Amino acid sequence: MNITLSEKMNRFPTLIFSELSNYKNQRMQEGHDIVDLSIGSPDLPPPQFVMDALAKQVQDPTQYGYTLTGLEELHQAIAEYYERHYDVPLQEKDEVLMVMGSQDGLVHLPMVLTNPEDIILVPDPGYTAYEAGVSLAGATTYKMPLKEENEFLPDLEAIPEEIRAKAKMMILNFPGNPVPSMATKEFFEKVVAFAKQNEVVVLHDFAYSELYFEDEKPISFLSVEGAKEVGVEFNSLSKSFNMAGCRIGYVVGNPTVVQALDQLKSNLDYGVFRPIQNAAIQALNNSSTFSEELRNVYRRRRDVFVQGLHEIGWEVESPKASMFIFAKVPLNMNSLDFAYNLIDEAGIVVTPGSAFGAEGEGYVRIAITQNENVLIKAVNKLQESGVISPIKK
Repeated sequence: MNITLSEKMNRFPTLIFSELSNYKNQRMQEGHDIVDLSIGSPDLPPPQFVMDALAKQVQDPTQYGYTLTGLEELHQAIAEYYERHYDVPLQEKDEVLMVMGSQDGLVHLPMVLTNPEDIILVPDPGYTAYEAGVSLAGATTYKMPLKEENEFLPDLEAIPEEIRAKAKMMILNFPGNPVPSMATKEFFEKVVAFAKQNEVVVLHDFAYSELYFEDEKPISFLSVEGAKEVGVEFNSLSKSFNMAGCRIGYVVGNPTVVQALDQLKSNLDYGVFRPIQNAAIQALNNSSTFSEELRNVYRRRRDVFVQGLHEIGWEVESPKASMFIFAKVPLNMNSLDFAYNLIDEAGIVVTPGSAFGAEGEGYVRIAITQNENVLIKAVNKLQESGVISPIKK
């Protein structure tokens, strides 16, 4: 039987992540010791009280039916969390929606808001799921370059008028992946003004909101005056509470957008397992101590790793937030060749910046989702390989 795939599948090529993973596995099968710093997935468990709540709930035989939607208590916990952390008041019935992980929601939202041939403004480099959402909707991307000279913030004034006329959405991500940059209040104020002027809905991906390392706390887009009129913010329990495999997140903000996504989702799934929702409630209601402990873990990892890289001659920028280092390629080669070179010569896996867009060329993304001993091991392997020349004193 000749099975043909839809034309839409041409918009979903095999990503470099799979190719790197296959090559890593091949090298490991050949007996090479590999340290994988390419994966942006937490290596730590959720807080004990979350695991206890989940363990207790799964023993209850009454918890196994469809939930269909987010529990009222979960929506209330989300609203209270936003009020407590960001001074953002939310109407839990109209402005809060549970999703099956923030990626589930942000990939589906373009189908709610755009038609084929509409334009969606996306960051470049940016998280690859944004492109997937655009492709599902049949829309077209306009890449907003994130450049070092602009502190990795998109230049809204550089967006041409003909693009603005067709744009229906803008996707932003601060602190970001792969670029761990932070937005300012002034920038978000410009975004609100741009969105109102051009009738563009803003989607802010705030998944790394709790992973910050300095006194400067990431800004919720919704905390800026007028933001709720033009957009929504996605957040997740994956990074903030190490609940990545639980697949639970939420979107908050503009009630029209939130309710439209709810309408679509009601046709696609039957909700999240009730014990996971109840565990999420515990996480949101008891976040303070755990969040600070988690930040301390990542801060120590960042400091140990960045210092180690500096000592062997790789002058990377120390991130203020997220779980990534976005490092300039220190050799005269493109980011993909450098990534393969690191696997071959040093036994270290990183992600080439070009995987996240053309503007990512010349950089690699390094995840600090390994413990300090593994990160030190990676530095030592890198030094022993001779890939990076030592500092000349």
